Amino acid sequence: MENIAVLGATGLVGEEVIKILEERNFPIRELLPFASERSEGQVILFKEREIEVLTDYNELIGQAKIVFGCLDAPLAKEIVPKFAEQSVVIDNSNAFRMDPEVPLIIPEINPEKASKHKGIIANPNCSTIQMLVALYPLHKKAKVKRIFVATYQSVSGAGKEALEELRYEFEYLSMGHDIEKTEDAVFSHPIGNNIIPQIGGFDDQGYTSEEMKMLYETRKIFDDESIQVTSTCVRIPVYVGHSEVLSVEFEKPISPAEAIEILQEAPGVEVFDKDGTYPTPISAVGKDAVFVGRIRKDLVFENGLALWIVADNVRKGAALNAVQIAELLL
Repeated sequence: MENIAVLGATGLVGEEVIKILEERNFPIRELLPFASERSEGQVILFKEREIEVLTDYNELIGQAKIVFGCLDAPLAKEIVPKFAEQSVVIDNSNAFRMDPEVPLIIPEINPEKASKHKGIIANPNCSTIQMLVALYPLHKKAKVKRIFVATYQSVSGAGKEALEELRYEFEYLSMGHDIEKTEDAVFSHPIGNNIIPQIGGFDDQGYTSEEMKMLYETRKIFDDESIQVTSTCVRIPVYVGHSEVLSVEFEKPISPAEAIEILQEAPGVEVFDKDGTYPTPISAVGKDAVFVGRIRKDLVFENGLALWIVADNVRKGAALNAVQIAELLL
């Protein structure tokens, strides 16, 4: 049993990591939670014990075998390398994902990469995780060539403040008021009763950073620079659960019936294969699986399939994937 640290322990992902560690009975000698000074005085309940949240990360350096990084990218860039000198850090931010020295791991796809770290292992983006968990078994059969994907991403992907913003806007709308944005708002437009076709900043081609993550991370995880990905990432007024619609071209023919059969045997996947049934974000909340439905022949690509994919973005899209990586290290 080892000491385990969680950086960002009071955020959405940090809290979920701690919850999953307890659920899966991860072998821990001592849990060491860290959060910013805003969390000073808070305690975390873990295995019926109250553990005080530390607000000076320097106290934790070298004290844990495995560290879960649940910080935003700027802070992760500053802090994670200090821990990586003496611990293995599984980092949830985008700070190190494209570093060639850092493995980018989804345990259902490339678990062997876990042994090739140099102190840091990166957890992929939530939208990339659920897409590739569903596509990898089909990729092994017919080889993915091109992906067109539109995401419908819940506000929890932007953190606790985003959840509160949506709750506030729903309440305000229910009283018949118009929403007026404030300078400290999480989103650039109202999210209550609205959708926002932007997640992240725009590049010079008009794509957002979230959209480009799906391209670059797919190539790195599949270890194939030839795969093409075009994505449009959209924020929707749902609390938890990301959804995606995919149009995928394969190098080899693959029928919907073959895809269903393959996915029914795939780790981490649950298939809705009966006519008129499909997953929704509500059906994914709190679940470990990536849910796939509406598997059908694509009408554009000769060797193509269209799919609908749903997963709990906080759980499988972040915390569970990180804990699964830690289990590989054991």
